[in-house]
Amino acid sequence: MAALFAFRCSCCGTIHEGAPSFGYDSPIYYTELSAEERAVATLTADTCVIPHQEGADRFVRTVLEVPIHGSEEPFLWGVWVSLSEASFQRCLDTWQAPDPSDAWFGWFSNRLPWYPNTLNLKTRVRPRNGGLRPYLELERNGHPLAEHWHGGLTPACAQEIAEHALHKK
Repeated sequence: MAALFAFRCSCCGTIHEGAPSFGYDSPIYYTELSAEERAVATLTADTCVIPHQEGADRFVRTVLEVPIHGSEEPFLWGVWVSLSEASFQRCLDTWQAPDPSDAWFGWFSNRLPWYPNTLNLKTRVRPRNGGLRPYLELERNGHPLAEHWHGGLTPACAQEIAEHALHKK
């Protein structure tokens, strides 16, 4: 049986128990909007629509689970992904009763600490039952985040990333 993840933070000395979990309240593109642009955008806990002259950009909040070697809990990231209009609508229409065979292409829409630029990594959004946020899969492309999603993190690397995110190193 795998152990629960815990570590003593090298920055603050606190023992952190449980796998690290970090989330974003909006896609990065929403944070870059002016006050006037935000006034016409729509942001909820799970979706964001940013209208513009050519139409609109649509985003959904997802969960990226990165395995930690030797731990039964993954490193969790609550991140946003842009979807096409059709995929976004299908995601919303089936939120409470999803088709498990659905998978929608999207673009990663947050910058994660520690990693090189994570914007626009290719993703697949998969729905989950029970009204839960969709699960995110990353295309294998050599980016460290994608490699970690496919192969997992060592406990030492998970600690380093968590410390960086916690203390803005």
